[in-house]
Amino acid sequence: MLKAKILFVGPCESGKTVLANFLTESSDITEYNPTQGVRILEFENPHVTSNNKGTACEFELWDCGGDPKFESCWPALMKDSHGVVIIFNADIPSHLKEIEMWYSCFVQQQFLQDTQCLLIAHHKPGSGSDKGNLSLSPPLNKLKLVHSNLEDEPEEIRMEFIKYLKSIINSVSESRDREEMSIIT
Repeated sequence: MLKAKILFVGPCESGKTVLANFLTESSDITEYNPTQGVRILEFENPHVTSNNKGTACEFELWDCGGDPKFESCWPALMKDSHGVVIIFNADIPSHLKEIEMWYSCFVQQQFLQDTQCLLIAHHKPGSGSDKGNLSLSPPLNKLKLVHSNLEDEPEEIRMEFIKYLKSIINSVSESRDREEMSIIT
């Protein structure tokens, strides 16, 4: 069974925990309570299998607190991660600047490929969910950007997340196959 570790990172109050609970079909949280450090959710997704072999895949979703006071924990959180989802609230202008730092720390410094990263512009209920063009600076403008609104289009974000999980599992599977071949040859 393949296992993949996915990090949910981003600024405080961007909706990481709400999305993590929704996408892993965990409990609903009705009031805001900042994540202290990290919360790890383990789940399987029946729509995601390894390279069409039908092998089940297990995921660890690490819902990381957005408070900079946890920065000293980040190296431990990043260890052995296969993918990073950067979540931000598109209605808060400062979040657009902050996500550059999250990308630098969690993607570039870990030498992850851009395909291993997903940007989610989360729109909170009642925010109007303006999907207008966000002006993302390079290199963020090269990343896959998905808008999420759990009130209006919940299945859209679920389908995009499944596509992302499939790409991560393919990457993990290919890496494992290369490793096995290097041992054999």
